[in-house]
Amino acid sequence: MAGRLAILCPGQGAQHAGMFELARLDPGTSRLLDDWFGDPVIGPPLRASVEGEERFANRIAQPSIVAASLATWTALRASLPEPALVAGYSIGEVTAYGVAGALDAGDAVKLAIERARLMDACLEGGPAQAMVALSGMPDGSVDALLARFGFHAAIVTGDDALVAGGPAAQGEALAEAALAAGGRSTLLPVAVASHTPLLQGAVAAFAAVLEGQRWSNPAFPVLSGISAEPVHDAKQAMRDLPRQIAEPILWRECMDACVEAGVTVALELGPGAALARMLQSRHPGIACRSVSEFRSLDGIHSWLGRQLD
Repeated sequence: MAGRLAILCPGQGAQHAGMFELARLDPGTSRLLDDWFGDPVIGPPLRASVEGEERFANRIAQPSIVAASLATWTALRASLPEPALVAGYSIGEVTAYGVAGALDAGDAVKLAIERARLMDACLEGGPAQAMVALSGMPDGSVDALLARFGFHAAIVTGDDALVAGGPAAQGEALAEAALAAGGRSTLLPVAVASHTPLLQGAVAAFAAVLEGQRWSNPAFPVLSGISAEPVHDAKQAMRDLPRQIAEPILWRECMDACVEAGVTVALELGPGAALARMLQSRHPGIACRSVSEFRSLDGIHSWLGRQLD
């Protein structure tokens, strides 16, 4: 029986100056990127992502990650079988709807710009925010620890692993307390507490933006980050995407949903390879790679061909 393919779309954290180079190996995609880099709306954050030192700023990171991932998909898609599903991590969920054809690729990048703007507005006049990755925590200790430092669960990544968001002033203290409790912690290069109640102010405004957006139904299912359920129609996407700004992402359940859908092969669009590593660790029976592990588009096609036969 032929294999079943899942496409994984990353969130923030692994962006770098060369993240568009693989996609540019395809001439048509290179021309598309030239158009995007020259666009008065899309161009500034994309140029900043490769030229400046602010590529981790929310307003630059979100559109540049969506653009890099969708450019890679554009370069690959003509030679790939239709995916069984696509899943996006955080801002990657916007990318996922571009992959599934529910959004035009350029429109998806513009939505990422608006999403970042609305999320950043939640910080105005308030304390700085931060995100901390926690893992290996003793059973039953996480909720009390988060409450102690004013943090909220943002992304559930494993049975004993999650990303939390809260006040930046307490980020290092939370990380140190997690270590003292016997767990592991990492302060992430993200300055907005995405997927927590601290971002509730952006939800209705982003819903209004999506109402004015041109949509199609996805050509194949997109996993909803807040429920891990497959989304088949645009109306459901328009309901879920605003909510995930201020509600936890159930990435652990999304990974499990890949198995339930019979996925045998997963390709992460990059930048980075965090999603492929997480899925491979949780479900070793799925062959997982990221495009960032290859030097050519032909190499990706060759690997996928072997795995899907």
